[in-house]
Amino acid sequence: MKSIGILGGTFNPIHYGHLRMAQELADDLNFDEVRFIPAASPPHKDTPTICAEHRAAMVRLAIADNPAFTIDERELNRAGASYTIDTLLSLREELGTQRSMTLFMGSDAFTKFNTWHRWEEIIHHCHITLVQRPQTEANELPKILETFLHSHYTENGNDLHDTPAGFVTMRQITALDISSTAIRDTLQQGFSARYLMPDQVIEYIQARQLYLK
Repeated sequence: MKSIGILGGTFNPIHYGHLRMAQELADDLNFDEVRFIPAASPPHKDTPTICAEHRAAMVRLAIADNPAFTIDERELNRAGASYTIDTLLSLREELGTQRSMTLFMGSDAFTKFNTWHRWEEIIHHCHITLVQRPQTEANELPKILETFLHSHYTENGNDLHDTPAGFVTMRQITALDISSTAIRDTLQQGFSARYLMPDQVIEYIQARQLYLK
């Protein structure tokens, strides 16, 4: 069975930091597919000012030449907050209970993982791979997450293939200090975002005059 990596986010806009992380994790952990899942209404962020259709279109353009990358729009087609647990349950209905699925998560986001909706259920439906984001401070984990990490941690990437869910691992990736926030600021100031994101995405943004003040 194929092993699937899951990269969620607002992708507002998608950039090389997202793409390189997905590629390196796919290579390192031997995933057959990485699904990019844009959030419609992220519960831990403000709702993006750029509509879901534009953000999804930019993802499609960015991943078009990579056969291992796909876009999954189920969160955009679902009403209400884009809760990860709901997405995982929906994926399990589609893929079955035995397919290996691994959720990619920044180590900064993990420090607040216990505030996510029904967070304790998530590990029963997927594995989690934590990645260190550039320029983020090492925040101390709450005790409840320390216990969670110790209970599920593995260094063995094969564990993510041999079972459908239940493990947490950490991986180092190339530190590309690129953020969607910085890109939006760059575009609003009238500067070029070239080499921060694929040219096709830049052309899409320019043609529709996105991210202007």
